[in-house]
Amino acid sequence: MHYRTLGATGVKVSTLAYGGSSLGSAFRDIDEADGIRSVHVALDNGINLIDTAPYYGATKAETVLGKALKGVARDRYILATKVGRYGPTVADFDFSAARVTRSVDESLDRIGVDHIDFIQVHDMEFGNLDQIVNETIPALRKLQATGKVRFVGISCLPVRLYKSVMDRAPVDQIQSYCHYCLNDTALADLLPYLREKDVGIFNSAPLAMRLLSNEGPPSWHPAPSVLREKCAEAAKLCRARGSDIGKLALQYALANPEIHTHVVGTASPARVLQNIADADAPLDRMLLADVLAILKPVHNLTWSSGRAENN
Repeated sequence: MHYRTLGATGVKVSTLAYGGSSLGSAFRDIDEADGIRSVHVALDNGINLIDTAPYYGATKAETVLGKALKGVARDRYILATKVGRYGPTVADFDFSAARVTRSVDESLDRIGVDHIDFIQVHDMEFGNLDQIVNETIPALRKLQATGKVRFVGISCLPVRLYKSVMDRAPVDQIQSYCHYCLNDTALADLLPYLREKDVGIFNSAPLAMRLLSNEGPPSWHPAPSVLREKCAEAAKLCRARGSDIGKLALQYALANPEIHTHVVGTASPARVLQNIADADAPLDRMLLADVLAILKPVHNLTWSSGRAENN
């Protein structure tokens, strides 16, 4: 396992991080015991960053994670979770100071820890950016002063919003998703700015929420049909070459040294081990070139998320 330092935080994290969304059955119904074992397998094999959120499985992910971490020494893992999103509808977002403050206490209780390393504003494109800058982030900074959280971050889908917010309110870390993978590298354009700000970078969903997998995306995936079709074509090519598009996608993302860690969600112990093995395997550059050629017509094709003014 390789490790990188998250910007000015000084925190060293594994380049492969454990994504807790699967513990909330985001992609399939899980066996809780398998989910718990998957956390232990990750920690035992060098993964030291765990990312989750109260939204995942309507608090199920945090609850199962708490069971998994019971009895595990707190210095064995770095914990990241989120505030602001609590359900699937617009009404389920609340970025008020009171709610995010209460949310942190709820997460601490569910997971069974006394502090969270990285607290992140979840899917901020669904909020009013003025409120995020003037109320949400300051509330989290107050919690930072109490020791309940160590660092404050933001997350969203539209890449341009990071600069819009960070120009007004400094943060320690960001989490971008589906924007540094085989089919979409929009995050790359922001890397010089993030380097200048010296923030930690989480790249979530390097498999584009399973667009880049043999199984294909879940039914709820918002990708347009043409993008789904091209990703399926690329997956077929990989199979024909005796490879796996998920493996190629993970290797491609990990190859960028400017991105500190890549969050991959799975509740399968075997899949955790496979991801670790894939990360260390040599990259097939000829296959990569052919896959990128297939995906070129849909490169950086994305979908809308959040309020209209934030897209």
